[in-house]
Amino acid sequence: MWVARLVVLSGAGGIAGKRWKLRRDLSRPSCVGERPSGAACISGWAVGSGGWGGWPQVSFNATLMLEMLRGKRMLFVGDSLNRGQYVSLICLLHRSIPESSKSMETFDSLTVFRAKNYNATIEFYWAPFLAESNSDDAVVHRIADRIVRGTAIAKHARFWKGADILVFNSYLWWMTGQKMKILKGSFEDQSKDIVEMETEDAYGMVLNAVVKWVENNMNPRSSRVFFVTMSPTHTRSKDWGDYSDGNCYNQTAPIRDSSYWGPGTSKGLMRVIGEVFSTSKIPVGIVNITQLSEYRKDAHTQIYKKQWNPLTPEQIANPRSYADCTHWCLPGLQDTWNELLYSKLFFP
Repeated sequence: MWVARLVVLSGAGGIAGKRWKLRRDLSRPSCVGERPSGAACISGWAVGSGGWGGWPQVSFNATLMLEMLRGKRMLFVGDSLNRGQYVSLICLLHRSIPESSKSMETFDSLTVFRAKNYNATIEFYWAPFLAESNSDDAVVHRIADRIVRGTAIAKHARFWKGADILVFNSYLWWMTGQKMKILKGSFEDQSKDIVEMETEDAYGMVLNAVVKWVENNMNPRSSRVFFVTMSPTHTRSKDWGDYSDGNCYNQTAPIRDSSYWGPGTSKGLMRVIGEVFSTSKIPVGIVNITQLSEYRKDAHTQIYKKQWNPLTPEQIANPRSYADCTHWCLPGLQDTWNELLYSKLFFP
């Protein structure tokens, strides 16, 4: 059902020296620039047949993917990094669909892109912890004191039902540097019973709840489930040997050390992902984007994004002080994540 003809992408991977000019294209949602032929990222990182770690790569074919999605519902569930991957996929696909045959709408936490000629939807649902939390508002969720309601996923999971393809992620919001606060009762209770758990234990508890839901609600003969691993940050240049007290701001080349693993990426949580999903009775494909993304200190949005609060004169004088070294430019690295997802989905 899901297997398509394998087409290996030819050419050697490498760095193209040209940096591509951004421009606003209002004909597509949130797609910041034209995607040059042969380049996967704004800084020109070419995807080659060697792939990463010897993984074979396939040439992304938007028309083929839309045909394979005919009559289906594909749903991304998670945080803003998953939303970035979702937008990347829409940007990769939308030009193969006539203007009159596509639409995009947002309903609270759910965003729906419709490819009408294919009777298909590609959707994103905001749930940064996957379980219910006090950060579930899709717009107002900048809460320092984060609380997760144990294994309660029913509030979110009612939106997951009926999806043919589910793509989960959850990581960034767990990285508080402290123990996680777990609510045992309901957020509506006047007296709240909150306990603290080690992050790895709480993370594993929620992922196990997701696995149980998948086992009870997804049919492996007609549906597919994926989990995208951790997205790295590049907030301290000294982590990659640059002691200029910088960060991702003004970085124009990737990290060349193939063994680089940033200190902000938790190997403990990575281990939990492997342990939990390996026990699932329903296959869950792991889309491991972590190591290849560790190198990309040059691919973040930096200062080129919407600022939710007015910048201070001090910030304007020092751009690196407000550079976003968490999220990624489009077109860019997340297109490569979607190449990997495409490979796992149609060429397993």
